[in-house]
Amino acid sequence: MSLNGILGNALSGLSASQAGLRATSNNVANVNTPGYARTEALLQARNVGGVAMGVEVVGIHRIVDRHLQVASLRAISDAGAAELSANMLDRVQAQFGKLDDAGSLFSRMNAAFSGLSQASVDPTLAVARLSAASDLQSFFDEAKRLSGEIRNYRLESDSKINANVTRVNEIINELYELNSSVQSLATTGGDTSGAENRQSELLDELSQYMDVRSDYQPDGRVVVRTGDGVLLLDNYPARLSYDAGGTGAYGIDYGNIFVQPPNGGTAQQLDSHITSGELRALIDMRDKELPAMAEELAELTSGAADALNAAHNNATAYPPPQTLSGRNTGLEGTDLHNFTGATTLAVTDNTGTLVRRVDIDFDAGTLSVDGGPAAAIGTTVASLTTAIDTALGGVGSASFANGQLTIAADAAANGIATLQDDANPSDRGGRGFAHFFGLNDVVRSNEPGFFETGMTGAELHGFAGGSTISFEVKTAAGDRVTTVDIPMVAGQSFNDVITALNNTTTGVGRYVTFSLDANGELTSTPNAGYEAFDVNLTGDNTSRPGSGLAFSEIFGVGLEARAGRSESFEVDPAIRSNASRLALAQLDIDGATVVGDVVVTAGDNRGGIALQGALTNPRSFDAAGSLNRTTVSLQDYASRMAGAVGSRASRAESVAESAAVLRETAAQKRTDVEGVNLDEELAAMTRFQTSYNASARMLQAAKEMTDILLNII
Repeated sequence: MSLNGILGNALSGLSASQAGLRATSNNVANVNTPGYARTEALLQARNVGGVAMGVEVVGIHRIVDRHLQVASLRAISDAGAAELSANMLDRVQAQFGKLDDAGSLFSRMNAAFSGLSQASVDPTLAVARLSAASDLQSFFDEAKRLSGEIRNYRLESDSKINANVTRVNEIINELYELNSSVQSLATTGGDTSGAENRQSELLDELSQYMDVRSDYQPDGRVVVRTGDGVLLLDNYPARLSYDAGGTGAYGIDYGNIFVQPPNGGTAQQLDSHITSGELRALIDMRDKELPAMAEELAELTSGAADALNAAHNNATAYPPPQTLSGRNTGLEGTDLHNFTGATTLAVTDNTGTLVRRVDIDFDAGTLSVDGGPAAAIGTTVASLTTAIDTALGGVGSASFANGQLTIAADAAANGIATLQDDANPSDRGGRGFAHFFGLNDVVRSNEPGFFETGMTGAELHGFAGGSTISFEVKTAAGDRVTTVDIPMVAGQSFNDVITALNNTTTGVGRYVTFSLDANGELTSTPNAGYEAFDVNLTGDNTSRPGSGLAFSEIFGVGLEARAGRSESFEVDPAIRSNASRLALAQLDIDGATVVGDVVVTAGDNRGGIALQGALTNPRSFDAAGSLNRTTVSLQDYASRMAGAVGSRASRAESVAESAAVLRETAAQKRTDVEGVNLDEELAAMTRFQTSYNASARMLQAAKEMTDILLNII
């Protein structure tokens, strides 16, 4: 071998050893760097014309296992979704508290009914009545606060979706820039390991937000898609967009995430293509979990209000109040009253002595005054009101305006009380006369608290022509399928509205079927194949004359109408300011009772006992959230709701713990292959040092031989 050959071999050996030492030292320096994959110098024998000419550095190779990377990305995404859900559900559960926590909703409910029990022991004690009213208000205040917290969590979810989408765009853009760098370096034979490490870090972070898969190209570029194949990055980056709703309100029509394809084309909805990661968890929290809890809370609070009002409307204070003002029923005077059964109105003086009695027999369509002859009451709300007003002539009056019935005694010293017939109680939509109109409600609301309207399908809907109710249909994953506007046609009936809703072409009848039950409650049943679809109300500008209530408010259509009830209840301000208005007594009246008889007494606690019974008496609850339609006591329903809130958080925590274990396991397996092992690196460093020294000795030997030759010459 010539001296030049020896020199060339020695120099190539030095260069190869330097490359190896450089890779090894870089590995050692990054031993604690998360996500760093070790590198090694790729060496091969160099030959020129078939003659061995030392060694050459082919490149710097990054040690990775693509299969382990795929598993790790999937585990990161699943853990991201699970941990976010667990964290938020745990925070919500903490807001509700446990059944026995002193300040929890459930303890406040028990305290409220305990206060009513104490007040019933001696109805003459004003302090006990005032305390009962205060405890009851505390329960509804807590329900209002919890509903507000749920809305805040929806707002938080919406804001985080927006922030995550922004970060996803930043990651995709940086990956695009790295692709250009890697491609350029690979073409010139440069070291791409640094850029590839950064690619890996970004893909790990991207997986935290959404499920993705990466396809590595021969030129070093990485192509990124969602788990089910939607392209996010190729030759150009895609761009995600999202418009945040902004308030967290129940009635907000939250937007979808869209992606503008990297190679042009029409933007497509991305929600259904995101199956894990924080974005999936946030979408599900915003659209499913939090609304479900809001509905459950509203069903509990409205059930409590309705049960208390049922008892309070069949009771009376001592002395009875001069005026009973009802709730906004949404009715017009021309609507049919649709009552059956019988009830009694009584006017008493301030000692509880009967001044006048009006017995109404809805089945017969008549009323009688003080046991006198029957008089027709007609079939409409207006005719019924007129008949009652006539019957009270001289001692009282009745009026109906803006959806509200008011009955009042003329004299300030007199009062009004009502009582259901024991054998044949009055009924409309499952509620008695006074209860349906809310004449003596202990719990008031500016919005309907129940949706058994008592309407029949044949009645005119009364809404102005041209007003509309609007819906959107979404898949289970959140993609918008269609939007539908249902116009109101003047002069049509509720049946006509239901027919329009159920139209499979112009309505939402392809997805759900609406119907009006015997109590006048509008129900919707998912059609086969569309059970997982959501039909959401997005707009309603209808308004019933007089009452001003919209179609959705009257019939409880949409999340705002149903979930928003929790924030509308309060103990009647008149009772809070004057606890003697709390109805703890009951009319003592039967067929033989005549004017001049005492029908209300100060020590009567039958009304208070009935109020206590509202906690334990069975009643119907509509399906809400994860709770099915059922008939149980208010106490049992509260326990079920507490269990539902707790089980959500518990399940989410369990899933998060399992997902975290899988993530760490996948990361460890990946680290075992890709990570830096100090013992191996130190051994490699020794090997390259030895090689370097040997090459240097060869270089020195070649120099000495050259010097000898020169000296000979």
